Amino acid sequence: MSQTAKNVAEVLLDQLANRGVKRIYGVVGDAILGFMDAIAKQNNIQFIAVKHESVAAMMASAEAKLTGKLAVCTATMGPGLGNLLNGLADAHMDKAPVLAITGQAPTKKIGTDFKQYIDQQEFIRPLATYTTLLSHPDAITDIVCKAVHTSLTLGAVTHISIPKDMFSFPTKAYVQNEAKLVRSSPQVNADDLQEVFSILSSARQPMILAGVGAKGAEELIQDLAAKWGSGILVSLGAKTYFANATDHLLGGIGQGGNPYADEVFKQADVVLLVGDTWWPEGYVPAEAKIVQIDLAQENIGKGIPVEIGVLGDAKETLTLLLNEMAGNSPNQDWIQTCLKAKQQWDIKNEEEGSETGTPIFPARIVRAIEKCVADDAILSIDTGDVTVWMNRNFRPKNQTFLFSGKWRTMGFGLPGALAAKLVQPDKQVVAIVGDGGLEMTLADLLTAVRYNLDITIIVFNNHALQMEKDKMIVGGYKQEGVDLTNPDFVGIAEACGLKGYQVENDSDLENTISEALQHKGPALIDVTTAAVVHPETKS
Repeated sequence: MSQTAKNVAEVLLDQLANRGVKRIYGVVGDAILGFMDAIAKQNNIQFIAVKHESVAAMMASAEAKLTGKLAVCTATMGPGLGNLLNGLADAHMDKAPVLAITGQAPTKKIGTDFKQYIDQQEFIRPLATYTTLLSHPDAITDIVCKAVHTSLTLGAVTHISIPKDMFSFPTKAYVQNEAKLVRSSPQVNADDLQEVFSILSSARQPMILAGVGAKGAEELIQDLAAKWGSGILVSLGAKTYFANATDHLLGGIGQGGNPYADEVFKQADVVLLVGDTWWPEGYVPAEAKIVQIDLAQENIGKGIPVEIGVLGDAKETLTLLLNEMAGNSPNQDWIQTCLKAKQQWDIKNEEEGSETGTPIFPARIVRAIEKCVADDAILSIDTGDVTVWMNRNFRPKNQTFLFSGKWRTMGFGLPGALAAKLVQPDKQVVAIVGDGGLEMTLADLLTAVRYNLDITIIVFNNHALQMEKDKMIVGGYKQEGVDLTNPDFVGIAEACGLKGYQVENDSDLENTISEALQHKGPALIDVTTAAVVHPETKS
């Protein structure tokens, strides 16, 4: 090889850097040593070493969700890839553009009984829209570009497995620049929407349900709600897009949402979905006409009885709808019905957040978080009881919720916060976790210390897998396996190098959270939490 020639690993990194990749999450293993060697010799991409591959993939998923850009994780063959799968499934279900790069057996051992060998393409196929084995060093750029393009255009997981020895093979491949995209015209126009206009105009009891795809179109949604006379409901992902005081906003729907909103929503005769795929059974109208706006065709009508789907940008489509609805006469009785549900919940929510006592009521902890965090904080919420209490009681300003949406994996809260702080170091980042979820990723407290990540972890410590326990209680099941044997979280945090805080009385909540948020470096707050059955629990 000449002095100017590069090997596969080096060109791979150059190509990723060309597409804007800033970091790679992973755990070092034998089959990626050549890759690690190349990473160590360059400065464009940072390697983030974590304690478990599942955390690496969840961090990549979290980064992709926050930025909308490609995120990358890596692992060795066999169990390395196996451990990535949970985090990759989260990215797959939430359409986060993530590329996984894994080592494979040496070229001469492919297909043999070599240790840890498995057909990786078959192994990952349910999760990866594109997966391939690099079989020639000169194909590295073409393969990486295809993977990156697929991830970004489809919001998909992609995967490349590279034989251990091939990382060091010389290659004639060279970096390819990304094509510039120029948009020439709107995707929809008024003529395309005549039937939609007709349906919306026929509504007497309309409702808007906004999801994550509504980001950037919040003001248009509010304007349309006023002209159309509709209420606004939101999925968990869109909860922080609208301030609690927003006119026409009823809040969330489903478990953890506004408990007064579901009966109102069931009366709706026309529903406009904006960037939403959340349609919780038991909380939705049975006979309403449904119009769905979404950029991705695969989302339209997916599990929802949609009458008309509008494939297009939410802002452009809503602008056209607003122009058409200018002369609409809203149903004032329906507006009052929606307003009553909002007012009832505002009063009840305030009462729940003011509960006192020890152990501390979950809604009281949520209220303290709400009072203390920055208006633009990133809140990484774990899956479980904390999810539904945050959805139910948190009244957002301009915060960002980061969570495991459709995959709903426990253990997401801490990895999400770690990634968020790496991606947006100037933002306040808080991980809101249950004791069970934290225990799944406890070792990666050390990752927060290793990279000196200024995050605050708030633990709802009720000594149980509370959501499952609630369902057992409501369903009449005999409880088994839901009680936890918890460690001293503060002691473990301090042993790892974090600042630890203990809260046992609600009168100490705000002061302790504020102090932890001001601490420079990672901190953990262990909150003694009441084991309360969530009011919306169903078996």
